[in-house]
Amino acid sequence: MTTTTDSRAAERAQRTADSRYIPQAGLLLEVDDLHVEFRTADGVAKAINGVSFNLNQGETLAILGESGSGKSVTAQAIMGILDMPPAVIPKGQIRYCGQDLLTMPDDQRRRTRGPEVSMVFQDALSSLNPVFPVGWQIAEMFRVHRRMNKSDAMERAVRLMQRVQIPAAKERVKAYPHQFSGGMRQRIMIAMAIALDPAVLIADEPTTALDVTVQAQIMALLQELQEERQMGLILITHDLGVVADVADKIAVMYAGRIVERADVYELYRQPAHPYTKGLLESIPRLDQKGQQLAAIGGLPPNLMRIPPGCAFHPRCKYAQDVCREDRPPLREVVPGRESACHFAEEVLHG
Repeated sequence: MTTTTDSRAAERAQRTADSRYIPQAGLLLEVDDLHVEFRTADGVAKAINGVSFNLNQGETLAILGESGSGKSVTAQAIMGILDMPPAVIPKGQIRYCGQDLLTMPDDQRRRTRGPEVSMVFQDALSSLNPVFPVGWQIAEMFRVHRRMNKSDAMERAVRLMQRVQIPAAKERVKAYPHQFSGGMRQRIMIAMAIALDPAVLIADEPTTALDVTVQAQIMALLQELQEERQMGLILITHDLGVVADVADKIAVMYAGRIVERADVYELYRQPAHPYTKGLLESIPRLDQKGQQLAAIGGLPPNLMRIPPGCAFHPRCKYAQDVCREDRPPLREVVPGRESACHFAEEVLHG
């Protein structure tokens, strides 16, 4: 195991040396003041409004929020797979090992996508090609990017299927996507994503539509692979319960902004933003049997008409006049805790 990890580290170091850039120790990904808009005939939807975060080697960052908060758009911008147009990135930087992916030539960006930064998509059935065996699809990664012959590539595909715990991998390598369960398809997607040993792995809602037991298995597998390969891992989800035992730090998004950022334990113990507090209170608990579940009132804003001030104020019980007029910056409330709320201290200690 140590020899394999050392060889991966050496390969990544060589790739870094080739780019003539020596990054800060462990720093892989920097997203700085990222903005993404969708310009349509109906208007401009401001999907991302100044998102910034860093990801280090061996670190797991969870990005949380309701549907439409901008989580998946952030991931797609990092991967360079937004449809442009209608998507436009008017401002911001996405730096991988110091190189801005947004200004990188297209051919270099394609070489980065997969070998360096990879992604597990949420809908495995629609992401896998239904007319090719799963082994062929995994092996294609090695044939295209590593120039392997067919037999060597297929052998690597079998080993990867075994690594992600696909039973009878040697026999099932010739099976088609529809012949696997949802959990097994997601394992195949993970195998494809890690095939080229990326330094950064993004998992976008990796447990969607899976039952609770399979969710736990998939999250345990991702955690194991992350620790084994020392990848930087970004987990995108709307489910706080899914990432509680996996993430190192959490960024909570609302209306295209990060509204809270903290260590996972501190955030779950004592949130510093009303939106995070509402999300945590809406998680079902065993000691609340028979009680009505708490819910955040109202709906997320229309991204073409984001309200002035704090975008969360129409749904917030802490809202006052200042919240309707002035947009709160993301600021440090206590060491290691950031919140974009005018009354963060009150939320934190109340």
